[in-house]
Amino acid sequence: MTTGGIRGSLTLAGVVVLIWTVLYLITQLLVSPALPVLPTLGIGVALTVGVVLGYPSALRGPRGGRSAHLGGAHRSGDRRDDPERSVRDLAAAGRSVPLRAGLTPDAARRTCELLRPMLSGDAVTITDRENILAFVGPGSDHHRDGGALQTRSARRAMGKGRTVVVNDPAGVGCREPGCEIQSAVIAPLRIGSRVIGSLGVFQAGTRIPPKRMVEDMANMLSLHLELAELDRERRLAASARLDALRAQINPHFLFNILNTIASKARTRPEEARELLLRLSEFFRYTVRQEGHFAEFAQEYFFVRTYLSLEQARFGDRLEIRYDIDPQVLTSRVPVLVLQPLVENAVKHGVARKKEGGTVRLRARLDPLTRMVSLRVSDDGVGMDPQVLSRLMGEGQPPQEAEKTRDAVAEGDVVLAGGGEDGAHAGVGLKNITERLDALFGDRYDLSITAPKAGGTVVDLSIPLR
Repeated sequence: MTTGGIRGSLTLAGVVVLIWTVLYLITQLLVSPALPVLPTLGIGVALTVGVVLGYPSALRGPRGGRSAHLGGAHRSGDRRDDPERSVRDLAAAGRSVPLRAGLTPDAARRTCELLRPMLSGDAVTITDRENILAFVGPGSDHHRDGGALQTRSARRAMGKGRTVVVNDPAGVGCREPGCEIQSAVIAPLRIGSRVIGSLGVFQAGTRIPPKRMVEDMANMLSLHLELAELDRERRLAASARLDALRAQINPHFLFNILNTIASKARTRPEEARELLLRLSEFFRYTVRQEGHFAEFAQEYFFVRTYLSLEQARFGDRLEIRYDIDPQVLTSRVPVLVLQPLVENAVKHGVARKKEGGTVRLRARLDPLTRMVSLRVSDDGVGMDPQVLSRLMGEGQPPQEAEKTRDAVAEGDVVLAGGGEDGAHAGVGLKNITERLDALFGDRYDLSITAPKAGGTVVDLSIPLR
């Protein structure tokens, strides 16, 4: 409680004591006969309640005081009088700034419209190094969106890489005679150490806009732009890996499939024609599929097309078993992640086993954890236990374990039974894990196990989309 509040409470207590003293003197000593006790108490209580309710005590404060204070704060046009509100405004802006999508004209305009009432400025602008991306407020008739920079102060702020404050039209340096802008605070926008644009807050009078708030907002916008740049680079990297995976698939088994089709062309022309149609469907999917995600139903059809082509090659040596939860069919999964895992099971598991074997594909959806679980397993030649141990990093320092996984993924370590083909058993695994890292971060799980009964099991769990 403040000193003023203590004084107010003591005053109120003194008034109450005085009321009861005067009441006693009047009703008990000066009046004859004296009033009974109950009427006296009733009068005293009524007077006390009236004084307490009407008195601006420390507990209540002045009547209307808080609302009047808040009303005054809301009526104040300058948020520098209310730092707490300014902080709240900045925090709210940080959650909704459109520049999170990048420094584009549309995002810049929406950001200017959002920030103008917060930064106590008559006009707000966002620019890149050469042009005005958006300008909202007085002066927009010549500070046009998409036009060249009109002020020397903006170029100076970006050239120096620090905030520029000007309080006269000459300092602003607008090219247009009679421009309404009289003062400004202009802060650079950065991605890392590179200045890519500016945030300007202008006034039609000589009162300088709040420099600290403009700098804080410019720093916040710069952070959003850095995040947007990281997202863009991540998407480009994931796209490059996806393109590399497409290029890797095409020649990988094309030669063998064409040989199979050629061998059937004379003896079984209808079967050869059907295989050609399936082959065209296979490559059409890899080339035309856009984006990084597709419905599982599409990926499932793609994998079945691939396996039907492989069955034409291996005949009875290759069996396929599917165990698919219907709920998974409509979920979205990364494109071209399942097929390489199935391809490894065929090429490096079953194909290297003299009597052949079975490849199993299982898919489940857990609505509670919102995870999609995929399993590709085979009963082929399996994986050397020592290699599996090194692959999973058991008994190795973290750095060495990572090197081993990279070596396996690049094909420098043989995953399955030996021979020249074994050196390529990890083809695409590193590509897949890097794509999953880019798409999900640490929200996925990919594991490889070698059951005692033989074969290899690959389990992949990804978030439901």
